[in-house]
Amino acid sequence: MIIINNKYNSQRDFIRSIPHIIENEGTLIQDARNLIKQLVMPDGMEINVKRYHAPRWLNILVYSLSLRQPKGLRAYKYAGILQSKGISTPEPIAYLEERKAHILRLSYFISAQCPYRHDFYELGDAPAALYEPIVAPFAQFTAHIHDQGVLHRDFSPGNILWQQTDDGEYHFTIVDINRMYFGHVDINRGCANFARLWGPKRFIIMIVREYARLRHFDPDEAERIALTHRAAFWQRFSRRHPIKFHLEL
Repeated sequence: MIIINNKYNSQRDFIRSIPHIIENEGTLIQDARNLIKQLVMPDGMEINVKRYHAPRWLNILVYSLSLRQPKGLRAYKYAGILQSKGISTPEPIAYLEERKAHILRLSYFISAQCPYRHDFYELGDAPAALYEPIVAPFAQFTAHIHDQGVLHRDFSPGNILWQQTDDGEYHFTIVDINRMYFGHVDINRGCANFARLWGPKRFIIMIVREYARLRHFDPDEAERIALTHRAAFWQRFSRRHPIKFHLEL
């Protein structure tokens, strides 16, 4: 199965060959459960290829029988939905999947390579001079996403990329979008969405209170909800993993 954004039909032959190309070519970004590589198409465009690992156990049936759409297909479709709502995410280029006897093996989501070089991991122990200018534009970015009836269910530091332009403006985009919620985002859902972010407690509070102002929520209640979910998340996380920034709950 192959789905190609009409804008990139001229690159169809190259796109079809990507499963073979990434075995030996491309710049490695991640090689863990899923493989992510950066490639350059024949027309010079930089693209991002994410290969999702073969499903296991019960998920083999779930995905192979189309009881649930494969992650790569969801990412491709969701990217189009987000862009139609004015939410920044890399442009979807194609989706490919490999099956054997109708059993889903590997799937691929291909998108434009995002030029933003910063993520929220960098803000874990950031000084106020670095994080304060980000507060208002990031709160506005998140409020817009939620106002559009969209919630990223993995709103974590590595999935939020940002860049500051030469004129001082901040721009953000979201990646790894195969897990999304579409529907009304109320104060509880919205404020809980900040739980996984890295950064000083004051930074998180400033974001949440500005977000509450933009969405006409009570700022004190928004702060309470956000910090409650933040504490619960990081307490669970710390039982299994070391925390790599100074965490103040």
